[in-house]
Amino acid sequence: MTLTQIEHAIRCMLVATVFSLALMTPGAVFAEEDPALDTKEQQRAPTAFADDKPKPVMNWGIGDGKDYLIPAADIFLFDFLLNQYDRRFSGSSVYDSTLSSIKTNFTGDWVYDSDPFAINQFAHPYQGSMYHGFARSAGLGYWESSAYTILGSAAWEVAGETTKPSINDQFTTGFGGSFLGEPLFRMASLLLESGEGGRPGFWRELGAAAISPSTGFNRLAFGDRFDGVFRSNNPAVYTRLDLGVNFNSTVSSDVNVNRNAEEPSIPQSYKVGEAVANFTIAYGLPGKPGYHYTRPFDYFHFQFTAASSNALENVITRGLLCGTDYSLGDNYRGVWGLYGTYDYIAPQIFRISTTAAALGTTAQWWLSPMLALQGSVLAGVGYGSAGTIRGVGERDYHNGVTPQGLLALNLIFSDRVSLDMTGRDYYVSDTASDENGGNENIIRVDVSLTVRIYNLHGITLKYVTSQRDAQYTDLPDTHQKVGAISIGYAYLGQTHSGAVDWRPKSSGGP
Repeated sequence: MTLTQIEHAIRCMLVATVFSLALMTPGAVFAEEDPALDTKEQQRAPTAFADDKPKPVMNWGIGDGKDYLIPAADIFLFDFLLNQYDRRFSGSSVYDSTLSSIKTNFTGDWVYDSDPFAINQFAHPYQGSMYHGFARSAGLGYWESSAYTILGSAAWEVAGETTKPSINDQFTTGFGGSFLGEPLFRMASLLLESGEGGRPGFWRELGAAAISPSTGFNRLAFGDRFDGVFRSNNPAVYTRLDLGVNFNSTVSSDVNVNRNAEEPSIPQSYKVGEAVANFTIAYGLPGKPGYHYTRPFDYFHFQFTAASSNALENVITRGLLCGTDYSLGDNYRGVWGLYGTYDYIAPQIFRISTTAAALGTTAQWWLSPMLALQGSVLAGVGYGSAGTIRGVGERDYHNGVTPQGLLALNLIFSDRVSLDMTGRDYYVSDTASDENGGNENIIRVDVSLTVRIYNLHGITLKYVTSQRDAQYTDLPDTHQKVGAISIGYAYLGQTHSGAVDWRPKSSGGP
């Protein structure tokens, strides 16, 4: 490959954004119905507007208006355009597919490939999220859309490149694409749904298309047919945006780096003064009266972090695939079940990414009338990749089956202060890998204290530490640890820091 890893990682995003936004026009119509209404009621009010002309509607609740052929055509066109883009601008013959190469790939063996980390662990899942969005925005359910994502990935592996189809790419694109694509689709739909007067308008359409380009494309390319908006069922949602800078760091590493082959190796370091932007959304927080978890990802948590020295530092999402809500007394409510997770974590000196399924729970406990504790506990297994950055004599990254765990806690003091802690542990084994005799264990912990100063504006002090221990039969053992402290501005989605109050006022609820 001749393109840089960054160029590779963003090529799908670039093509997807152009694919969706080039046709952007204002005036989209909200035409989603409530599944709780009977069919006659649904056909009356939502389908007529000022001109009183009935318009075709999309209804995920009862399946009206969905289409199985359109997303297949979308995926074919997207793959074709992506292949043509790569042929002309990648400088590589990998994308010069022919009927002969397609036949060879279709009948040949699947292998583990060694494309750059950012390509396999972010660009491919993002490509899969496009497939997922095409199907979801055409009215298909989550599981149907996941099937399109898996098949779309397989089609690219066979026909999009001349190299042998990749097992690890199929996993990250097919499953990781759905686990990433569904939160993007939900966020785009939530933005469209919140438009005034039931009409999203130009800027909401533009924002939704930027979040989920495939959704934006179908809404525009097929006119009124896909103008219906996926109904969220009014979940408890908490969002926050953090903008800060790290002012202190510590690094402990026995890995040397060599930025120039003609220069001597130097120890790894961590850049101080790095600007950091972080966006987080928790969707479907437990405890809201009348909200039920009947669809995959009716609860999810999504986090995106960008940094000045590493444009794509974190993309992390977890969502409830199948489960239900529960309560333990008057003050404790939660959800539990099977979660789908996609993690991409790349601090400055090493990186880890996994796609996994996990059993766990997410809950909220009112400890007192003014003190709430939210948390998630997950344990599962998936397929992951981990490795160092620019290590002399080191492999770029290592693949393998990855057991993993998560503990996330958020202590909320009234409407003023919140203390967040998240710990993650990943063990990348040599099972189902093209390498034997190697494993890596990575632990990541972040702690933040946020104080609301005025209205939705606050200040956050944050500490993040990551540790990697790697052992290989043909390389020296490796130990790396990095920590960073940052301070910044926080824009909070609500004054109660995401606490969901289901208690009547007489019981002491705020």
